[in-house]
Amino acid sequence: MKIQLVSLFFGLGVMIPAMQAQNTPQIASASTNTSNYPQVNLATWYQVDTNWPQRPAGFKAAAVSSVAVDKADNVWVFTRTKPAVQVYSTEGKYLKGWWDSPKTVAHTIKLDKDENVWLVDVGTHTVRKHKQNGELLLTLGVDGVPGSDEKHFNRPSDVTFGPQGDIFVSDGYGNNRVMRFDKNGKFIKSWGTMGTGAGNFSLPHAIACDSKGRLYVADRNNVRVQVYNTDGKLLDSWNNLIVPWSFWVTEKDEIWVCGSSPMPWKFDPKYPTLPLGCPPKDQVFMKFNSSGKLLQLWTVPKGEDGQEKPGDLNWVHTMALDSKGNIYAGDIIGKRVQKFIRQN
Repeated sequence: MKIQLVSLFFGLGVMIPAMQAQNTPQIASASTNTSNYPQVNLATWYQVDTNWPQRPAGFKAAAVSSVAVDKADNVWVFTRTKPAVQVYSTEGKYLKGWWDSPKTVAHTIKLDKDENVWLVDVGTHTVRKHKQNGELLLTLGVDGVPGSDEKHFNRPSDVTFGPQGDIFVSDGYGNNRVMRFDKNGKFIKSWGTMGTGAGNFSLPHAIACDSKGRLYVADRNNVRVQVYNTDGKLLDSWNNLIVPWSFWVTEKDEIWVCGSSPMPWKFDPKYPTLPLGCPPKDQVFMKFNSSGKLLQLWTVPKGEDGQEKPGDLNWVHTMALDSKGNIYAGDIIGKRVQKFIRQN
């Protein structure tokens, strides 16, 4: 007489005999047949658009340090070539370009609520406000002169805007501080010094603001996102999750961060003086709510220098989302911006 019992094999739903005569177990290997599984991926993912953008003939490939999307879903690219500002339609058509200062080292492009264009330039130590045709409206910092007082920056990294129009600059590479100005560019205050403690910074590489006035600072070398109010009070710190390089804040106050996984600081002879995550070990995108809860994780293959395939990223430096949730990502070593179309 045989006793026929059945069990679930490691939760995979494979039915096997569990016991025979003399209580001798029968061992079976897990089936590789997946035809019974639902062929569906419920997670949101992204497919690269290999036809985006259609860069004009003669435009040189160069590091793409920043990207932004306007209200019409046009994509603004700040790149380290000429013209430094390039604008493409959502279909990838080149629309216009401007700005070819020989001293410029492009770092960040932002659009304010009135769709003025702001350029953060580590080469000239300035933050500039422009009309969309390139006309200069305001300059913060002194062109070509680094410093650490209220009138100077030292290689600033990013700019963002509070709900009342105040301007916040991450004065990142040289001064490791955040500076606050009113909407007309009058200095109000600054906070932060080099260090690893609460309220310190080690390369504040990006800054963003949500609708409630919470400021998010990418404290890159410290592997954390620090959250402040507009007066500089530390509200929260998201530690040990990502080496953060850039932000994008949605209309729902979802905080997107791109960068790489936490990693040891290691010497690379190709990049002997560069900060943590250069080169990164991977390429990561994370979406948080304003309380720091992780809502979504997406990773992209890291491309090999000079051999990047479509969909690879190599030192992702920037990201932006359009109204359909598509992601635009630009990288430094890969020297390109790519469109990733949202699926699901």
